[in-house]
Amino acid sequence: MTISKDRLFRHLAMLRLIPRAPRSISAPELLEKLRAEQFEIDLRSLQRDLAGRLSLDFPLQCDERERPYRWSFPKDAPQFGFPALDTPTALAFVVAERHLRKLLPPCVLSLLTPHFDLAHRQIFGMERNPLAHWAASVRALPNGKALEPAEVDPHIWDQVAMALLERRQLEIRYLSRSKGEHKTLRVHPAGMVSRHSVSYLIGMVEGYADARQFALHRIEAANCLDEPAREPAGFDVDDYIQKGGFNNPGPVGQQMLVADVAPQVAWLLRETPLSAEQSLKPLPESDWQRLRAEVPDDQETLWWLFGLGEHVRIHAPESWILAIKTRAESMVKLYSQPHAPASTTLSNHQPKGSRS
Repeated sequence: MTISKDRLFRHLAMLRLIPRAPRSISAPELLEKLRAEQFEIDLRSLQRDLAGRLSLDFPLQCDERERPYRWSFPKDAPQFGFPALDTPTALAFVVAERHLRKLLPPCVLSLLTPHFDLAHRQIFGMERNPLAHWAASVRALPNGKALEPAEVDPHIWDQVAMALLERRQLEIRYLSRSKGEHKTLRVHPAGMVSRHSVSYLIGMVEGYADARQFALHRIEAANCLDEPAREPAGFDVDDYIQKGGFNNPGPVGQQMLVADVAPQVAWLLRETPLSAEQSLKPLPESDWQRLRAEVPDDQETLWWLFGLGEHVRIHAPESWILAIKTRAESMVKLYSQPHAPASTTLSNHQPKGSRS
């Protein structure tokens, strides 16, 4: 069964690669293209396919006036829509699908769904083509604990995507996490950012000029309006992120991090540096090393350092030393309580310009 499926997809690839007259292709040229798509076949088998099964079932013509013979479809042959993609494209669709579902608007995804389905049937229907094994063998894992994606109502996602795509105003009912209350807002969409397990709409609220972010899963109702959205002057999504759009309301500056790190951390940072400006030097009479690196003054860098626990000792910047000390003391206090705490309070010592 597997061999038959592989042969079927190979035949579909051959028919797709054979041009219409006056263009033509020789068997060796066709063999080279098939091997580029990782189909295993020799020249003799290919010639048998062309002269046998395919010529019987399809209007192929062979020009025998020169060697090697050249193959083509007649110029006036009906147009054929072969239900197959070239193998690299099918593989790309299979691998890309899981990453694109939260980045593309529903109207685009609905158009691509038949291509995704076709690619899945093709890739997982073959076993002798090496490219078919790639999708089953390769995975991308985040560097850290990956939370389940926040659930977004399909209708809300559709309305938000439509408003952003067509540059129209959006009326939403939004649950504010900081205030714990619902608000009805009219938003002028400007961008979308997918961050970890949460997607955010970036937009300006009617009556205000600054860009704000709205977690899609906290939008409880959405209605794409007919009125055109106000185009934000000079707004750029990359610029918004760089200047502190997430976790840091102000521009993200740079800090010179000085720290002593344990051997396993030093090994990690040699292979995957914190930044281009990084140095590691052995400490006297110790297997630890002194790290110096220019890093962003943001919350994520501080969280990463805090997660290293007893494997790092920070010397600078002073504000990060204080933040880590305060959090460590809070943890000790929390775990020393015999019962569950009445409330949870995080440290207020955060990097410059950060927010929770």
